[in-house]
Amino acid sequence: MKKLTELKGIGPKTESLFAKLGITSQEDLLRYYPVHYDACEEPVKIAELIPGAKMAVTAHIVSRPVLRTVRNLTILTCEAADETGKIRITWFNAPFLAKQLIPGGVYVFRGTVSERKGRAVFDHPEFTSPAAYAEKVNTLVPVYGLTKGLNSRSVGRAVAQVLKDPAFSEEFLPESLLRLHGLVGEAEALRGIHFPENAEVLEAARRRLVFDEFLLFVLLIRLLRRKTEEEKTAFPMEKTWEAEELLHRLPFRLTNAQLRVWREIEADLAGTHPMARLVQGDVGSGKTVIAFLAMLMAAENGWQSALMAPTEVLAKQHYEKLCALVEEQQLSRVRPVLLLGSTKAAERRRILQEIADGSANAVIGTHALFQNSVVYRDLALVITDEQHRFGVHQREALAQKGRPPHSLVMSATPIPRTLGVIYYGDLDISVVDELPAKRLPIRNCVVDESFVPQALSFVRRQLGEGRQVYLICPMIEESEGLDAANVTDEYKRIRSEFPDVPCSMLHGRMKAEEKERVMADFSAGKTKILVSTTVVEVGVDVPNATLMWIRSAERFGLAALHQLRGRVGRGEHQSYCIFMAGQKNPETLKRLEILNHSNDGFEIAEKDFALRGPGDLTGIRQSGDARFRLADVTKDGEILRLAGETAAAVLSDDPCFADPQYELLGRKVRSLLEDEDTSLAL
Repeated sequence: MKKLTELKGIGPKTESLFAKLGITSQEDLLRYYPVHYDACEEPVKIAELIPGAKMAVTAHIVSRPVLRTVRNLTILTCEAADETGKIRITWFNAPFLAKQLIPGGVYVFRGTVSERKGRAVFDHPEFTSPAAYAEKVNTLVPVYGLTKGLNSRSVGRAVAQVLKDPAFSEEFLPESLLRLHGLVGEAEALRGIHFPENAEVLEAARRRLVFDEFLLFVLLIRLLRRKTEEEKTAFPMEKTWEAEELLHRLPFRLTNAQLRVWREIEADLAGTHPMARLVQGDVGSGKTVIAFLAMLMAAENGWQSALMAPTEVLAKQHYEKLCALVEEQQLSRVRPVLLLGSTKAAERRRILQEIADGSANAVIGTHALFQNSVVYRDLALVITDEQHRFGVHQREALAQKGRPPHSLVMSATPIPRTLGVIYYGDLDISVVDELPAKRLPIRNCVVDESFVPQALSFVRRQLGEGRQVYLICPMIEESEGLDAANVTDEYKRIRSEFPDVPCSMLHGRMKAEEKERVMADFSAGKTKILVSTTVVEVGVDVPNATLMWIRSAERFGLAALHQLRGRVGRGEHQSYCIFMAGQKNPETLKRLEILNHSNDGFEIAEKDFALRGPGDLTGIRQSGDARFRLADVTKDGEILRLAGETAAAVLSDDPCFADPQYELLGRKVRSLLEDEDTSLAL
């Protein structure tokens, strides 16, 4: 690993800023791809400006710039005109610009167009001379996810230095494979993703890098699948009457889909090989009760099970629900315990002892369940959610003890079934495709930014009825050249609009314990409005939360939006979802209208895949929210299929990577298997 400080212009201070973004080496920097590209287009006439769009105009200043101060805010305003009309332009906290703006001078102003009193206005636009702007037209400028103290230009300069190092240009795919699939070389792809000369170069670069991510991922899970199929189960089980009796005693009837999936799991657990199954079901389809049935079957057969949740709050909810079920139904053989990272030392010692001697046989918790200090007596079944799929390294650690467990993955991420076979290639797939009859369908609306006052009024109404509200943004903070709502600014707005309402902010850069505290407060009803990024996508069950308001909704895939919507509608009250687009683009609104007319995650995934196809080059990837750096399972479905076919052909042709042409590919796959920090979570 080469240090960042070996690069010109990066000292200890700048190194620490990069570390905040998760960049600790030159290799990390090279894979820190732009989140967006700022495409400078030809200027239009003032009369052609479209509110909500980012556009440029060539105009001359017709009034002397006026500078005034309101409270602690300096406001600079002027008017500019062309032959089709006038536009009012405002800058905030930039008094120095007054000397740069000369009355009568001609400039190109570029920014997001707003509308006030029927007139187009610019708030805080960039401006330059027509000649300087002409040089930027039709270019793509990379915009990176940033932290305070870093700008995209400084990140780009550092990346450019790394790209000159020949050590980072070793090609690991054989030339024949590149030719067959029309892929550019890796070095060319890395240059093209960071500094594309045009849209075609960017598309070719992204296609290669997405193919790499999928190919390595599929190869890893195929190897894992092969190993699983060769193993005999170390935990034989028999079907139990207790599970059947529980089904009849439950205060609600399982849907036909739930029963079908339970029978598939039951058959797996009673089989001769370790189970490796995915239960894929929409939000609220009742996957958790199926997991509890599997835990009961393991306990009745004398074995232990573990259920791992993504957050402490959700783990506590699962634990409380299981304890209630055990008590109500008198399931004496099931003895649950809760193990979290925050568990106090004395209680932790007691729980660890109970897990080790087997007196605790239904263990619920977070990633703390698989730390070295946790020793199970007979761990026969591991249940995880998709965010924490039971990975290679956990399986290997338990397999080395001679007893690989059954594995059950629960997922609410709807992806097209045709792609699921490849994406979840290490798992058998069950689908819970039916919702319980009692669920009230969520009422949806798709609107643009002009609806903000009505949305705030609706928030006020929901709060007045005692309900809670989610407000979701794609960005953590304002980013250079990127026009999208951000958590930091929206939190300030909400605090200002609702000064007497307890609000909180949540995003991926917060420390784990702080995130847990914020989510726990919202779950307990202490916080009424939660302003967050997509970290709540797989989150807590808050039945009292009835409104999901998503800003800049066009920045998310439909599957992610559907997941976010699933955070509401979990209680007895009618729930609502506002999808608010930051742009009035007809294609954008057409995509979002799919969500307006359907609450079925699988239908949405299929339509999203058909409508979007490959290649949305301006999408945002919020750090820490996704399994891949670039790839998107629904958007890049065709590349996933290609990677799946390629992986199958490579393993059929050379299962041990012994052929010289596959030597570097094999080395790459093995290094990922050995790397405990690999981003390709299995």
